[in-house]
Amino acid sequence: MTEYPPETHGERKKRRDCLGSWQARYRDASGQQKAKNLPTARDANAFLDKVRESVRSGTYLDPKRGNITLAAWWEEWWPGHTPERPTTRNRKLSLWNAHIKPKWGQHKLSSIRHTTVQTWMRTEVHGHATQVKVRELFRAMLRDAVIDERIAKNPLDAVTVTAPAPARHPDDLRPPTEAQYALIREAIPLWYQPLIDWAHETGMRWGEIVGLRLCFLDLDSAEAQVRQIVVDDKGKIVRQAMPKTVAGYRDVPLTSVAVGAAELMLERLPASSARTEVSEGLCPEEVVFRGPKGGEMRRLQGAQVVLDGVLRGNNFRRRVWIPTIKEVGLARLIKDPKTGREEYWPRFHDYRHALASRLHAQGVSEKDVQLMLGQERGGRVTWLYTHGSEGAADRIRTALEGASGARHLRAVS
Repeated sequence: MTEYPPETHGERKKRRDCLGSWQARYRDASGQQKAKNLPTARDANAFLDKVRESVRSGTYLDPKRGNITLAAWWEEWWPGHTPERPTTRNRKLSLWNAHIKPKWGQHKLSSIRHTTVQTWMRTEVHGHATQVKVRELFRAMLRDAVIDERIAKNPLDAVTVTAPAPARHPDDLRPPTEAQYALIREAIPLWYQPLIDWAHETGMRWGEIVGLRLCFLDLDSAEAQVRQIVVDDKGKIVRQAMPKTVAGYRDVPLTSVAVGAAELMLERLPASSARTEVSEGLCPEEVVFRGPKGGEMRRLQGAQVVLDGVLRGNNFRRRVWIPTIKEVGLARLIKDPKTGREEYWPRFHDYRHALASRLHAQGVSEKDVQLMLGQERGGRVTWLYTHGSEGAADRIRTALEGASGARHLRAVS
């Protein structure tokens, strides 16, 4: 039909006796009969020998199962691997839609090769963190394709991340000094000063602070329990029972400053002490740290609604935090030369870094700091959160010189 098309040689019936080619017929591992057309008898016999050997050794793969496109495989794979955490789920969806699907969605699983993926990773996927996450997702998809007996091996196993980890200047990693934090607190709108004091004294994550409920706060015992958080799910704030890690379930000791901040916030906007289930929804009336419009009546689309007042991270950063650090002259724009992403220093999250450094400087053990911050392993606290404290150079110099003065070098031969 290909060599003698009907347009030039007239219509004729299709035949099934394989005239002009050879058909290799065989049975797969399940006993079903399969067939493949090949141009010569030598090719057909060679194919049969290969298939029979793979069936006997248990390595047989049906070629048709590998002909599914990556996009079709995603539709089968994703429902069984959808993360429960909204932030993780949204990040993986973004990686698929922005990076993997446009390039590889219409490729068959059996046609994806290591070399082409490695070239794509190096030339089209920019940024170290993006490459790491893209490779992780892509590799997981093809790993399960191997398990599902669609392809023989995973071409992503040998793909490497080529973008170097960004080398950030120490000034961009170091949290502000206590004097700089005092400037921020003085300039920030009065409503948010208790929030700033709480972050400075507890080192809690943003989602843990704005998700703190009165039922998990014991001001008499000066202790806050981290049991629930709120997260942003594509612009919608949702309540979640699980913190970032298992270690996130913890009891945080409160200083007098933190207790005063919570008392002031509750005096301005009282919260309910009810203990509702996550399945009951956001229940914003139970949250301790809310925005100034919490509880206000507002007419929207002809209906009266009560504003929840739950703080959104993006809104707070854009409308409160960045204007404040600009006002006091601390804001410094940091731009990633590879990806073009921009962020301002200092970040709200730096309160967490600053607290770890303060505790470390006071001689608090790494294990205790780990429990305070809710980290899974202590070593992470040291290399990620602790930074050199003020006056470190003088203390180091004094320690090296010793109490009795500097030691002299002695030459030996």
